[in-house]
Amino acid sequence: MPSKIASSSKERENKWDLKIVDTEKRVCNYAKGRWVSDRKRPLYSGFGCKQWLSEMWACRLTQRTDFSYEGFSWQPENCEMPEFEGSTFLRRMRDKTIAFIGDSLGRQQFQSLMCMVTSGKDAPEVEDVGGEYGLFKAPGSIRPDGWAYKFPSTNTTILYYWSASLCDLEPVNITDPATDYAMHLDRPPAFMRRNLHRFDVLVLNTGHHWNRGKLQANRWVMYVDGMPNKDRKRAQIGNAKNFTIYSVVKWLDTQLPQYPKLRAFFRTISPRHFSNGDWNTGGRCDNTTPLAGGSEVSQDESSDPVVDGAVKGTRVKILDITAISQLRDEAHISRYSIKATEGVNDCLHWCLPGIPDTWNELLYAQI
Repeated sequence: MPSKIASSSKERENKWDLKIVDTEKRVCNYAKGRWVSDRKRPLYSGFGCKQWLSEMWACRLTQRTDFSYEGFSWQPENCEMPEFEGSTFLRRMRDKTIAFIGDSLGRQQFQSLMCMVTSGKDAPEVEDVGGEYGLFKAPGSIRPDGWAYKFPSTNTTILYYWSASLCDLEPVNITDPATDYAMHLDRPPAFMRRNLHRFDVLVLNTGHHWNRGKLQANRWVMYVDGMPNKDRKRAQIGNAKNFTIYSVVKWLDTQLPQYPKLRAFFRTISPRHFSNGDWNTGGRCDNTTPLAGGSEVSQDESSDPVVDGAVKGTRVKILDITAISQLRDEAHISRYSIKATEGVNDCLHWCLPGIPDTWNELLYAQI
């Protein structure tokens, strides 16, 4: 009798071991893997997608002659990436709204997804529904604060709202045209608070507008608890950014139980590749050889510890793109532009089609 009990116990142990191994196999760290050559790339033409893609990011329209950066896809180490197909994506996103809220890199990700879903082809049936979200071009503005487009065949809406800092901004003196703006470090943008219930997928990002020059140019003044910030340590740019990221994630985490179908992501920071200077001091990114610094990410931890720390233990997920994008310095706009302005290098934004397409594939894999 004891031998039967021992045998049964051993079988249970073996089954449990197999379960652990199977679970470990199925766990996928999407940020750990390698770039591989892919003949199916790009996912849309850089000469097309004129309906959605800003000319300044369409490197095929510039003087650039080398486009080898387009021919790679990301392969995570422990799982297969689902192949992106526009019609399949729309079917999966039937009756859903996908919102990007962030800076110009968030706008790149938004334009990338629009191009991916339409395969870069004109889609006259797509409806501009920006007005339903209050997204209008204000008098004197270069562009609206965002865009929203609905695909009527599946009732799928994809939108972008510009919020470079993810802080709520409001004029200190509404009657003064030259007023400062209260930059509430502990309060998410009003647009997000007002429309959260309408979103099914939310992707946030911030990072590159957090410098003293941007704050002064925009007349942004840090506020906390509804009052001007008096904490000198918090007033340091890096600390203010980190405080805001943690505040936004904490607020969003408290809201998510009310919206169980909402999948919320915070995208990690997109890397810059300026060398021998910065964007305004002659910095360049001249390399055109793909993966000159390696093709693999082997680390388990994120290269953006702030976002990683903020989302840990919350319902907000990390969309970890930093380390994989760090390997792709050849895929920036660089010195190429429509106007070919001498001495101007963009080593922050990416050519499209390009790296933000991979960010969207990683998003697609996780929703």
